[in-house]
Amino acid sequence: MGMVSYIREEIAVIRERDPAIKTTAEVFLYPSFKAILHYRAAHKLYQNRHYFLARWISQRAVRKTGIEIHPGAVIGKGLFIDHGSGVIIGETAVLGDNVTLYQGVTLGGTGKEKGKRHPTLEDNVMVSAGAKILGSFTIGENAKIGAGSVVLKEVPPNCTVVGVPGRIVRMGSEKIPRTDLDQIHLPDPVLTDIHALQEENLRLKNQVMELKQSLQQCRLEKEEKKRQKKDEKEPKAKKKKSRRKKDETV
Repeated sequence: MGMVSYIREEIAVIRERDPAIKTTAEVFLYPSFKAILHYRAAHKLYQNRHYFLARWISQRAVRKTGIEIHPGAVIGKGLFIDHGSGVIIGETAVLGDNVTLYQGVTLGGTGKEKGKRHPTLEDNVMVSAGAKILGSFTIGENAKIGAGSVVLKEVPPNCTVVGVPGRIVRMGSEKIPRTDLDQIHLPDPVLTDIHALQEENLRLKNQVMELKQSLQQCRLEKEEKKRQKKDEKEPKAKKKKSRRKKDETV
């Protein structure tokens, strides 16, 4: 594919996925557009073992756009990096087609591995703002990574990941279209657990209050029985005393 074809493809991708764009001319100002074009040139040089030139082009792109894509990374068609500032894609990262990344995303390694050190993102994956994916594992097709998540293990296809560390919320066989860029309405298992704990706490609180009331009722009934017994004993004791007095007088 020639440079003109790349440019046309990138224009189509940005126009499709960014609702803020009004004219085609704006695409040429986008950091994502500049970074991808620089990457394509650098990657070609990297494949031909011109490592210094490849890194020189990629570092120029970093200074211009704030997006760091290592020339050794393998990226498919239709990558869209929205805003882009702070995005890092490591050397051995592999990205499929129609992947969407937002600002602050890191596709990095853990520092303990050799060879393949960075993640593989399959087709139609969306990674929200500030998410970190660290390690040499696969994020399955149609997966969504929630904003600020830290993903440290493999994610099956058609799943959503949220939290630190990332927790998987399965979505069954339901496909996520590549145009679905909703980063807000994602499941939150931690919040669900907190709500469940709150409900359980309220239930236990009500049980304790009921037990307290029943104990108070038992005490009152006990005291009432004691009083009744005392009242019954007093007249008997008086009768006994009066009999003794009579016997003494006689």
